[in-house]
Amino acid sequence: MPVEGIDQDDLKRRMQGALSVLKTEFAGLRTGRASSSMMDPIMVSAYGQAMPISQVATVSVPEPRMLAVQVWDKGMVAAVEKAIRESNLGLNPVVDGQLLRLPIPELNQERRQDLIKIAHKYAEQAKVSIRHVRRDGMDTAKKLEKDGEISQDDGRVASDEIQKLTDSMIAEADAMLEKKEQEISQV
Repeated sequence: MPVEGIDQDDLKRRMQGALSVLKTEFAGLRTGRASSSMMDPIMVSAYGQAMPISQVATVSVPEPRMLAVQVWDKGMVAAVEKAIRESNLGLNPVVDGQLLRLPIPELNQERRQDLIKIAHKYAEQAKVSIRHVRRDGMDTAKKLEKDGEISQDDGRVASDEIQKLTDSMIAEADAMLEKKEQEISQV
């Protein structure tokens, strides 16, 4: 039973937000096949600020193992190329005017291991976000208990509910990671 004063739905929504970010980041980790979503996490230093690549160029998939990035502003080609090279995706852009061609290399074992490490990093960031939401919920429960708005028993019940929610969300993040690892490891 939910304890009054603690918005379980809000906590759940915020934790699911961390999982959806994880899902988006995992979509960017492709396994030898081109996908325009690979470019989503790349931020380009443009006009004095960091912008998603989608705001300075059009990303397309002309072939299964090739990405094409059409940069809109001629002056941004070097910045887009630099952002792609530094993105840890292992892509080497070939510049042709305002068009960057990105051949997707065949994944070797070393690259697979690198992608798995990156996937683990993303999963850990999601778990940290989930734990931050848990901490906020626990702090709210303690404050309500301290102010006398809920009893000690209700405070304990609220803490247990928040912990159960946290455990289920972290288990979901682990399951997503395991699935992604299997996808990356497939030859």
